[in-house]
Amino acid sequence: MLTSSPSPRIGLALGGGGARGLAHIPVLEAFDDLGLRPARIAGTSIGAIMGAVYGNGHSGEEIRDITRALFADRNSVLSRLWQLRPKRFSDVFRSTPVQFDPQRVLDVFIGDYLSERFEDIDIPLRMHATDFYGCEEVVFDSGPILPALAASIAMPAVFRPVQHQGRFLVDGGIVNPLPFDGLRADCDIVIAVDVVGAPVPRDDKDDVAILDSLFGSSQILMQTITKQKLKMEQPDILIHPPHDPIRVLDFMKAESILARAESLRAVTREHLTKLTKESMEVT
Repeated sequence: MLTSSPSPRIGLALGGGGARGLAHIPVLEAFDDLGLRPARIAGTSIGAIMGAVYGNGHSGEEIRDITRALFADRNSVLSRLWQLRPKRFSDVFRSTPVQFDPQRVLDVFIGDYLSERFEDIDIPLRMHATDFYGCEEVVFDSGPILPALAASIAMPAVFRPVQHQGRFLVDGGIVNPLPFDGLRADCDIVIAVDVVGAPVPRDDKDDVAILDSLFGSSQILMQTITKQKLKMEQPDILIHPPHDPIRVLDFMKAESILARAESLRAVTREHLTKLTKESMEVT
């Protein structure tokens, strides 16, 4: 005899991967299609952004619309980037590459879609960053969202490290690119979305450009960390976007990324339907 039990608690881990992280959107839409909400979300880098906006009450479809609006017009993006230009004339002539302030970037691009504090959002959320000098993972789940999120996305060479609570913090993907660990303790089903990807050769070059070398090396590092984690623990559902030529900073290819990742919506729905049904059936 089968009896129904309360709906299973679902933990959702959204990984880091730059522009490829827009592939998280069809997964969020699959939750909406089924009328499900994660009990907890853990996010790294672009995954932390998606978790923060989704947890603030925006549906997957709304996040798709926000993304399309942000990256539909190159001139609009350039206008926003102009707002992030160095404020001091001397910064233009620094001997090191000019890095963006990640907190200002978030404020300019998505500040209107974020809550002020973790305690204000609908879904308990955990964000992951890296203590640069401490060489360890830093986890945020309370307090102000903006500095935590800025730290989680602070990709070296693109963003300046975030100084917060006496530490210099950088991208969480350096230590935990797919943060599904820890969700099992409080969730019946764990789903992880791995969007790291791999280095992509350029057709017009016969060598490796500096930024390609840096970002590609980071992707290899993150893949290695994730593979080791998966040897010790497995999520119930592991989602990967199809292999594609998208690079870390290809945000202007948002429409192409979303189109290539569209199959993840049906795949996620299928897995979630199966596992939630099994979880609710008790012999």
